[in-house]
Amino acid sequence: MNKLILNEKKHIHFIGIGGSGMYPLAQILHSKGFYLTGSDNNETDTLQAVRNMGIPVTLGQKAENIEGADLIVHTAAIMADNPELIAAKASGVPVLERSELLGIISSWFSDAVCVTGTHGKTTTTSMLTQILVENGLDISAVIGGKLPIIHGSGCVGTSDIFVCESCEFMDHFLKLYPDTAVILNIDADHLDYFGTIENIIKSFHKFCEMASTAVIYNGDDANTLKAIEGITGKEMISFGYGESNQYRAVDIVHNANAGASFTVLKDGQEMGRITLQVPGEHNVLNALSAVAVCDKRGLTFEQIQKGLEVFRGAGRRFEIRGVVNGVTVADDYAHHPTELTATLKAAKEMHYKRVWAVFQPFTFSRTIQHLQEFADALSIADVAVLTDIMGSREKNTYGIYTRNLAEIMDNAVYFPQDESAEYTDERKYQNFDDVCRYVVEHVQEGDLVLTMGCGDINKVAGMILNQLNERVSS
Repeated sequence: MNKLILNEKKHIHFIGIGGSGMYPLAQILHSKGFYLTGSDNNETDTLQAVRNMGIPVTLGQKAENIEGADLIVHTAAIMADNPELIAAKASGVPVLERSELLGIISSWFSDAVCVTGTHGKTTTTSMLTQILVENGLDISAVIGGKLPIIHGSGCVGTSDIFVCESCEFMDHFLKLYPDTAVILNIDADHLDYFGTIENIIKSFHKFCEMASTAVIYNGDDANTLKAIEGITGKEMISFGYGESNQYRAVDIVHNANAGASFTVLKDGQEMGRITLQVPGEHNVLNALSAVAVCDKRGLTFEQIQKGLEVFRGAGRRFEIRGVVNGVTVADDYAHHPTELTATLKAAKEMHYKRVWAVFQPFTFSRTIQHLQEFADALSIADVAVLTDIMGSREKNTYGIYTRNLAEIMDNAVYFPQDESAEYTDERKYQNFDDVCRYVVEHVQEGDLVLTMGCGDINKVAGMILNQLNERVSS
């Protein structure tokens, strides 16, 4: 992608401007003096935040929305038959996918910290942002979820520090210009694109090669170690539990209904102890990578400690949505078996009476490729309530249905669908009603209900809370 494509552009139009990934890019371009317009199909808090910046927004996507623009940006979620996207591509005006624009923006910063990995990107990017902002550094950031301290999924500052969540999906992260690359882990995911784990590792290797100054990597992760083989000409910094790592977490204590505390060693020397407000060993590793990044930037351990100890998670990352009559309802973005396993293990350590996993499988290809792993992960919960599969960008050419998952589990509840019928929004929300009704009728005081998935399962968390509150008041 030509890094100079924004030169002399004045009016940039965003198709899908209310998306969490588009909002911070709009913030940055708006601060640089570009005139922006945008459109979206749904009213959201993020869309209102865009309007509050003075950016005109049209609700509903149609061809005339692009009029006057000399550059058009869209998200990967916009379907090819979208009338606004069709008009954009026919207009002769340059059209960028969101990841291409993010890549260009990353090249404007001399200290771009790009955080990637199959799991933990949003949480780690949020931890880093929290630490830096808490300590008065005027950074810019692009995060895949909402972070309370910056009131959204991104922020724009005046320094040269740019903290950026870097997604491997369809090699989007290879469009970035990282100065520091942070590799959290590498797992088999997005196999509909990559095909094999070997291809995923090759892409992560390319990403590491692109880093201009440093690679900070999980020294305990076998696939990550394969990805960094042969990387030279930059500082290589490892983190993990093993004794060979430069930054280590030791003496880990998991606190009931809270996070973990641990001691940080650097080159074998004790730096100090950190107490997290977010649960699970996976978050200990996420925090350890953030320690490495911030220590490299010259922050004191006390400054790092301060930022991590007030971090209470990003949106949809074990986000406590409410407590009604002793029932805790939380929401989590976990959608891969490894993520489900980590989150549910953390939940089981938190001394709730029972842990419910209310799970929405996302994409037919991922569901069929990891069917047994999904069953194993969800079996950690006391009860797993399953929705229909959200196909997203896919058609069900695989003949895979929720019943195929439920039938190989002992703790699963699901609601059979008419498999000959087309999946529609009406069917989906009927399914959500069934799920919600079952949970509310069977949940008990002291239970934790976790809605899980990267689709719109978070709506069910709100539905459950509403119905629990109605029961209390009736």
